[in-house]
Amino acid sequence: MERHDFLPSDGVRIAWYELGGGAGGPPIVLQHGFSADTMHEWVNCGIAERLTALGRRIVGIDARGHGQSGKPHESRFYGETRMADDVIELAASLGGESYDLVGYSMGGVIATYVASRDARLRRVVISGVGEAVVLTGGVDVRALDAGALAAGLRMEHPETLTGMVAGFRAGAEERGNDLLALAAQCDTIVPRRIGLDRIKAQTLVVAGDNDPLAVHPERLAAAIPGARLQLVPGDHTAARLSPEFTAALLKFLA
Repeated sequence: MERHDFLPSDGVRIAWYELGGGAGGPPIVLQHGFSADTMHEWVNCGIAERLTALGRRIVGIDARGHGQSGKPHESRFYGETRMADDVIELAASLGGESYDLVGYSMGGVIATYVASRDARLRRVVISGVGEAVVLTGGVDVRALDAGALAAGLRMEHPETLTGMVAGFRAGAEERGNDLLALAAQCDTIVPRRIGLDRIKAQTLVVAGDNDPLAVHPERLAAAIPGARLQLVPGDHTAARLSPEFTAALLKFLA
């Protein structure tokens, strides 16, 4: 694995990684979710290695505020639309006429924005999200309130936190995240509309059958022209780690 950096138009350093593979087709870009990074989401669990069997160039990107990328604490540097710009700029730098993209959770939202805006995208996997992408253009705040999560990440004494906010805070700390950078990303989560009808890339929606952050994924698939839906077993964490998830990626991207 080789790490590289680039500076997008606003100057926040973005880390990306060559994860292996070959030159047998357009590159595959992997975009992780909130409080994760390329290593946690794709490498340590073996997904990236499995994808190299396709003989394609596999590339991972650390979203701003995550992993080895820059971590400003001002919300003006964040938002899934800005993160989508980072993916588009990275993909352009890779060369070639097209690329494929896999995004999970927050990465699934980012992938949706990319797909609605970049004609170079050939195939896209939008995973770990559901109907909230249609309704509000982002993660499902009915299950995980963005304001409560931002406040929880900023708390000096988080012992009183409960539920999903407590779980996300604990996971973020365990993975060594900059909590103030993550909170700045949460500040940008507001209702938006994504031009789902503009998506031309072949699309696969993947969701866990017990994922509270990806309810009614069939409604997301129905809103994207020609999209297919694949349910896999598990909640928000277990779904990505299931053999069925990786199998779905391999079949769709082959």
